[in-house]
Amino acid sequence: MAVTQTEIYAALERLQLPDGGTLVSRDMLRALRVDDGKVSFVIEAPSPEIAKLMEPLRRAAEDVVRDLQGVSSVSVALTAHGPAAPAPSLKIGGHAKPQAGPMKPAGVQRILAVGSGKGGVGKSTVASNLAVALARQGRKVGLLDADIYGPSQPRMMGASGRPASPDGKTIEPLHAHGVTLMSIGFLLEADKAVIWRGPMLMGALQQMLGQVNWGQLDVLIVDLPPGTGDVQLTLCTKAELSGAIVVSTPQDVALLDARKAMDMFNTLKTPVLGLIENMSFFTCPDCGGEHHIFGHGGVAREAEELGLPLLAALPIDLETRLAGDNGTPVAAGEGAMAQAYARIAEGLVKGGMA
Repeated sequence: MAVTQTEIYAALERLQLPDGGTLVSRDMLRALRVDDGKVSFVIEAPSPEIAKLMEPLRRAAEDVVRDLQGVSSVSVALTAHGPAAPAPSLKIGGHAKPQAGPMKPAGVQRILAVGSGKGGVGKSTVASNLAVALARQGRKVGLLDADIYGPSQPRMMGASGRPASPDGKTIEPLHAHGVTLMSIGFLLEADKAVIWRGPMLMGALQQMLGQVNWGQLDVLIVDLPPGTGDVQLTLCTKAELSGAIVVSTPQDVALLDARKAMDMFNTLKTPVLGLIENMSFFTCPDCGGEHHIFGHGGVAREAEELGLPLLAALPIDLETRLAGDNGTPVAAGEGAMAQAYARIAEGLVKGGMA
């Protein structure tokens, strides 16, 4: 039986890089070809210096693919990026500039916001996994981390490095798991706080929408910060949003704030496409019992009252947490949670929303 590209990617996912992530999650694979059992691909290192240290990994990649059924030969080349072009004039976080009309990056078909009324409900986890799940559905997907004060997508997506800006104006995004990425976290030191007033936030969001070379995308997922503040207001009033998804736990306190988020979207004429109940239940690994730690069905009842779709009820899941911390979203795998996100993505695609 002929080997498939999916099987090859899955095998290469088992090879961990010394500084975290894999060849797949770090988007280091190029030109993968399968021709009658003959497999060839290129590993592209971030720099020539790092490439010199990666020969053992290149050999390991050859070995792990050669062991797959249906593979007759393997050829793996090792190359490297050239030095990134400096961008001394690129400044992020200046005051927003006047614009003639709503922002919609060239080549981006739809912009879909993922929001929540309060923090800690798993909104960023949902956003990253939804982006990966949509990419696995064959969509061209971008992910914009608009949580300026607490950017988490670089860690969750296993991406690092400063985006290049050859002309000091256009920003070249990063890539991971088939998703095009941009986050303020790529532009600032990881342990540095963002201490900006509203106009600076709006300027940064305007730049990350309008100055990033997003390319041709079917959908751009925007991971919003919690609440109903400046970033949400700017995005809803200054960008052509196709719709929003609201994430909440079933807990009454979370639902109170989720209602405020939905009221905000309605007030700003942004259609809410559906709700996701996160941390819906916990399945005990020892007894198999189902426990409703944050209550049960609150988001489902809210969706029914508002006449909105309940897109999913996702459990508290250790695998999801570990995957996010390790930089490989659970939706990139093959387990039950990957299937759950695949169903959400499939529903959005079939409904013409992504």
